Amino acid sequence: MLGAIIGDIIGSRFEFSAPPKQGFELFTPECDYTDDTICTVAVADAILHQKDYKQTMLEWCRRYPDPMGGYGTRFYHWLNSDDPQPVNSFGNGSAMRVSSVGWLFNDYDDIMEEAKRTAEFTHNHPEGIKGAQCVAALIYWLRTCRITKEETERSVRRSFGYEIMPLKDIFRIGSTGHFDGTCQETVPMAIRCFIDGTDFEDVVRKAILCDGDTDTKGDIAGAIAEAYYEIPDDFIRKACSYLPHDMLDIISEFTEAVGNHVTEG
Repeated sequence: MLGAIIGDIIGSRFEFSAPPKQGFELFTPECDYTDDTICTVAVADAILHQKDYKQTMLEWCRRYPDPMGGYGTRFYHWLNSDDPQPVNSFGNGSAMRVSSVGWLFNDYDDIMEEAKRTAEFTHNHPEGIKGAQCVAALIYWLRTCRITKEETERSVRRSFGYEIMPLKDIFRIGSTGHFDGTCQETVPMAIRCFIDGTDFEDVVRKAILCDGDTDTKGDIAGAIAEAYYEIPDDFIRKACSYLPHDMLDIISEFTEAVGNHVTEG
């Protein structure tokens, strides 16, 4: 979860501005949390307090109606509807908010079901659900050492059918200005950045250098990387400095729950 939030904040300043360049500064005054962080916190809150996913998402997003970069058009209309219903979306929003599922559950079948539930109240298209399930499952596999990093590509292809294209092809796509806001594109891209990365920072940098939807790419890649690599303490401190107290409260509860969960499991 922290990896997702850190990736979101680092990538936030590039989504609607000049593309990132090699060696870009990670945390600047132009960075902030976006809808990715709000939705990630909402999912964690729902799990930790056994609340309804849809209602918790509505509460958090309506509490923060104007995050940096705003909400996607379809999600914005869903959020402001009198009776919000699923919109058959396969946008990458389902994959960017799911990371806590991979940490707070210790059974694969439970993780697949919970990931589906975190997606389907908005992203009920099969590809939207699959994107969330893939990210949650991969976090679970990596943090519990059920697969090695070297087995990532084969495991994802076998279980979810994603083809993980080479990073050079992803950079080429990014250089055309292609925004790639779907699970089918963003999830495999984030996985490739993890596979090719050398540590947490390198994974997030690679994802953001792919350009396009930089905050969400950083979010998903960071979420996966956290399950394998240690996050530098200063990254955590800097990211938390951007967040309001109610979000920090949920992060604190999540961190405590994960520690207890791992110990008990």
